[in-house]
Amino acid sequence: MVIFPAIDIRGGNCVRLVNGDFNKETVFSNNPTEMALKWQGQGAHFLHVVDLDGARAGHSVNLEAVKSIIAAVDIPVELGGGIRTMENIEEVLNLGVERVVLGSAAIKNPEIVKKACEEYGDRIVVGIDAKDGIVAVEGWGETGNVDAITLAKQMGDAGAVNIIYTDIARDGTLAGLNVEATARLAKETGLYVVASGGVKSLDDIRALKAHEKDGVEGVIVGRSIYTGALDLAAAIELAEAD
Repeated sequence: MVIFPAIDIRGGNCVRLVNGDFNKETVFSNNPTEMALKWQGQGAHFLHVVDLDGARAGHSVNLEAVKSIIAAVDIPVELGGGIRTMENIEEVLNLGVERVVLGSAAIKNPEIVKKACEEYGDRIVVGIDAKDGIVAVEGWGETGNVDAITLAKQMGDAGAVNIIYTDIARDGTLAGLNVEATARLAKETGLYVVASGGVKSLDDIRALKAHEKDGVEGVIVGRSIYTGALDLAAAIELAEAD
């Protein structure tokens, strides 16, 4: 199972939000590249980068910061946040991004998911962000009026094989991961799922790892590693253990 350290960029800073609320922001660093190197140094094999300004703007905003990260690290980077056109997808892949995360586009324009998957295969990941099982879009400011499992099945039909499932109610809260909902999504869709939202301890990693056989392939860790609540190296060791 893969541990993905999260690097959320807003205004050039590395930040964490609570429940996706831009008014509940904590700045952990003014140098996202330094944070990327820190997590790589602690054993990370893949980074999850989010362009928060892009999520609001509907197109990539912080690409200079992303370029800096990619140039500095030796591990792959996936990027999400406001990427909603084939042109933007091509742009970020050409920067050296390994995987592109499509979020709001999955509901607003599902045809683009199909086109992107046809052209780029498993380099396209669909991000499904939900509260009480209902999908949220536009930087979590709107409801998509569809339940997460239904949307995931639609994305699977469109060609997606990888899903990031975020429980908004837990994101940034250290309240514990929604393991049950994540595992259910993987089981009912047959897709590979990365969990996100609320990780607080090794117990979350241990509980999630029990569902690897169901298709849970990883977990994104954010506030827990920034505050020191979770030791990244220990989490990686546990996740990769046989």
